[in-house]
Amino acid sequence: MSVNEYQVTGMTCGHCEMSVREEVNEIPGVEDIQVSAQSGKLVVTGSAEIDDAQVIAAVEEAGYSAVRV
Repeated sequence: MSVNEYQVTGMTCGHCEMSVREEVNEIPGVEDIQVSAQSGKLVVTGSAEIDDAQVIAAVEEAGYSAVRV
């Protein structure tokens, strides 16, 4: 199991959180997603190692930017 944490910029509301969650949830192996617009944190838990590039690309697809913390 892997747990990766990211700092996401540009989120301001619950809809932002939902958009990020929907995109990241499409990544194979993702088991849990915790995202907070207030703190800008995204925590992705996976059954195996999750590729940072895939998570960052998914966040960008949702319209935001992310970096691994």
